[in-house]
Order: sequence, then structure tokens, then C-alpha cells
Amino acid sequence: MEIKIKSIHFDATEQLHAFIEKKLSKLEKNNDRIVKAEVSLKVVKPETVKNKETSVRVLIPGNELHAEKVCDTFEEGVDLCLEALKKQLEKIKDKRK
Repeated sequence: MEIKIKSIHFDATEQLHAFIEKKLSKLEKNNDRIVKAEVSLKVVKPETVKNKETSVRVLIPGNELHAEKVCDTFEEGVDLCLEALKKQLEKIKDKRK
């Protein structure tokens, strides 16, 4: 699986990149047909609470899954997005059966 990480309006640390890659690799357990994952990290309004917008797009043959969350930290946003994507992957898996 190819993973692309974009950070908008800030520079993401190596720790954040490693965290995202580790979490996304767990998605492959749910569906081994994942081709590509794109993560977009954006600081919306620096002076407010819950200003970190996380968007994750996953491409599998025939489908494109998307989840977007706004949280206090990017780690929390990634976790919530992955929960939503796991549910979407399960629905797709159930439809195929």
C-alpha cells in the first residue's frame, strides 16, 4: 500500500509520520486490496480548540473511501478516521459476500 501524507500550514514531525504509517498499516488486516492511502493534515484556526483537521482517503479497486475529522490532536483525528474507515471496509466486505 502506498501512503501519502500532506501537511498544510505546518511541518509534520517524523514521529507523526511514523504514527500515521503504523496505524494505516493496520487497515490492511481488514482489506488486503488497499492500493493507496492519502492523509491530509491541516491546522484550521491556530487560536481555537479542536483546530486540527484530519482527512484520510483510501483507494481500493472499485471504491474510494473517505473520512474526515476535526480534533484537538492529529493523533486523535487519525484514530477516529481509521475507525470510520474500518466500518466502511466492513460494509464493502459484507456486500461482496
